[in-house]
Amino acid sequence: MKEKIVYWITGSQTLYGDDVLAHVAQHSKEMAAYLNRYLPVTVRYLTTCKSSEEIEAAARRVNADSRCIGVILWCHTFSPAKMWIKGLGLLQKPVCHFATQYNEELPYETIDMDFMNENQAAHGDRELGYIIARMRVENKVIVGHYTDMGAIDELSSWCKVAAGLAFSKTVKVCRFSDNMRDVAVTEGDKIDAHEKLGWQVDYYPIGELAEYIGAVTEEETDALMEEYAQKYTMGTDRTEVVREQAKYEIAIEKFLKDKGGYIGIVDHFGTLCGLNQLPGLAIQDLQSKGYGFGAEGDWKIAALGAVMQYMADQKGTGMMEDYTYDLKEGLCLGAHMLEVSPQFAATKPEIQVHPLSIGGKSDPARLVFEGISAPEAIAVSMVDMGNRMRLIIQKIELVKYPRKMPNLPVGGLMWRYRPNFKDGVAAWIYAGGAHHTVVSSVVTAQQMIDLGNLWGVEVVVIDENTELNAFREHLKWSDEIYRLK
Repeated sequence: MKEKIVYWITGSQTLYGDDVLAHVAQHSKEMAAYLNRYLPVTVRYLTTCKSSEEIEAAARRVNADSRCIGVILWCHTFSPAKMWIKGLGLLQKPVCHFATQYNEELPYETIDMDFMNENQAAHGDRELGYIIARMRVENKVIVGHYTDMGAIDELSSWCKVAAGLAFSKTVKVCRFSDNMRDVAVTEGDKIDAHEKLGWQVDYYPIGELAEYIGAVTEEETDALMEEYAQKYTMGTDRTEVVREQAKYEIAIEKFLKDKGGYIGIVDHFGTLCGLNQLPGLAIQDLQSKGYGFGAEGDWKIAALGAVMQYMADQKGTGMMEDYTYDLKEGLCLGAHMLEVSPQFAATKPEIQVHPLSIGGKSDPARLVFEGISAPEAIAVSMVDMGNRMRLIIQKIELVKYPRKMPNLPVGGLMWRYRPNFKDGVAAWIYAGGAHHTVVSSVVTAQQMIDLGNLWGVEVVVIDENTELNAFREHLKWSDEIYRLK
């Protein structure tokens, strides 16, 4: 992410003279340089804007820089907001309005009108905030001194969101199958997703992948088997089955790169022509490298997973499925047939081979493990409501299995719902949440809220403050709002 740039743009005007403007520029450079030491992206001071023409020129420069993922706007002095109208109208990058100032405390003994004129960020904040609100520009407001670690943490979080948005616009998903027959929630408008989210979703016959699998060499397979031996415990003597999965992984990765840089993968146990097994270990290991995956044709989860993994730096994030409840303990067991990411493993995953009672193919190799614990995690789903996409974000707590499950040959997670089991489950169902999700112990609920706002989709949050009746009313009002759009 450090290769990405967030430009710092300061607002001012010529009213206060050249000396003040020199101070404004120097202060801005110092503040941007300070933040650059702490933020995950490169922060670079761009300019101090003093007129409509300068703001418009800055917006054009920002838009033209492919490395730029967003801008931090700050008003050191008072910057009349009519100057910002053209520039904000042109700006195509996310905006963070940083309500800060150069001095942390007031110099009570010496403060005079010269100081007031030069350091009136509070005045400038309100003027800039008004025009952003009036123009309905989506923005993030962060308040605090630029050296305060709380404000820096918020800025860091927003930078990851801005980087996620930029990455989202590049996401390409390769579908080796269509949606699972008769399943509704995994369907969606791919044209709308391409337009609004940047997700390009394309279909390729799995027979083309089978040709790639046939071309994988024994030397390539040996090399990947050595990688498996380093990362995982070999818990089977059926190495020929594991080698088959290694060939799948090599072929899939080559295919995705050759066809134009796909980062999302979709398959389906019902469409495996030319394959002996359902890809299991292959998909799991690819997810550990940052590829998004969607089962049974779920391209939305494949794309969402790729974006969230990018934001999480390939840690603690991947596709998940709500499988079954422990109603006595108030827990949900999340798993899948094969494809749970090893990013969730609490201990070194073990490669095992077991029959798969669906799909009619040979016994597949897969990684088996118990999942991590995390007091703060989220489960995220994207569903198509017909007239808009709805992003559903639920706070959860990842917990250890209450007891061992030796006969369950999959990777899995177990979690508690927020605000509680009954209301958490009910709220998810009322919102139309899917059984496929992306779970993350790294990406935060606030980051996904911010990303959803930048995407321009409906955002629904289920957390410790959710009250079920109010939540249902919120959903009703949201439906009415979108009917009017």
